[in-house]
Amino acid sequence: METMFDTLLQLPLFQGLCHEDFTSILDKVKLLFIKHKAGETIIESGSPCKQLCFLLKGEISIITRAKEDIYTVIEQVEAPYLIEAQSLFGMSTTYKSSYVAKTEAHSVNISKSFVLNDLFKYEIFRLNYMNIISNRAQNLYARLWEEPTPDLKSKINRFFLSHCEKPQGEKIFKVKMDDLARCLDDTRLNISKTLNELQNCGLIELHRKEIVIPDAQKLQNSNSLL
Repeated sequence: METMFDTLLQLPLFQGLCHEDFTSILDKVKLLFIKHKAGETIIESGSPCKQLCFLLKGEISIITRAKEDIYTVIEQVEAPYLIEAQSLFGMSTTYKSSYVAKTEAHSVNISKSFVLNDLFKYEIFRLNYMNIISNRAQNLYARLWEEPTPDLKSKINRFFLSHCEKPQGEKIFKVKMDDLARCLDDTRLNISKTLNELQNCGLIELHRKEIVIPDAQKLQNSNSLL
C-alpha cells in the first residue's frame, strides 16, 4: 500500500533522490501533515509563503483573481502537487492564488528554513527546484512572444489558456461579457457570437457570468484546426 512518503517521492522536487538520502531528510525534518475537509481553504491568496506545501492526496481548486476582481479563474488539480514553489523566494513572497479542498485532501508543509539549511545541501534537490522555477519562467516568456492573431476564436482561446496553471482538465472563468470584451479589445457582440460558436463546437459551456471549459487540452488542440 502506497504511503505518504511514497507520494512525496513522486513529486518532481524529490525525483532522483536515493532512498538513503530521503530517509536522512525525514529523520531531520518535522513534517506537518494536515487533513483538510472538502470546502476548507488550505491557503489564502496574499498570505505569506513561508514553507513548501505539498498536496499528497485528494483534489483541490486553484482560485486566482485578476486585479479589481474583473475576472476569476478556477481550476482543479489532483495530488501529488507542489503549491507555488516560485513564491518561496523573490521580491514577492506571498501566494498569488487561493487553494481550497474540493475533496478531502491531505497536505504536508516543509519550512523555508529547512529548505535553505538542509534540503539545498542535496544537489539533486537544488537541480530539481531550479528546473521547476526555470521551466515556469521559460513557459511564461514563450507566451509573451507568441505570434499575434487577428482571428477572434484564437484570441479568446489564448486568453483562456494563458491564464491557466495547467493546460489540462476543467477550468471555470467567472467574468462578465463586457469585461471580457474590454480585455480582448473587441465588441461585446463579437465576443458573444464567437463564444456561442465555441459552445456549439463543445469546447466551452456558457452560463450566467461564468464560462466553463470542460477540457482545456481539447480547447488547446482546437487552435490547430482554426
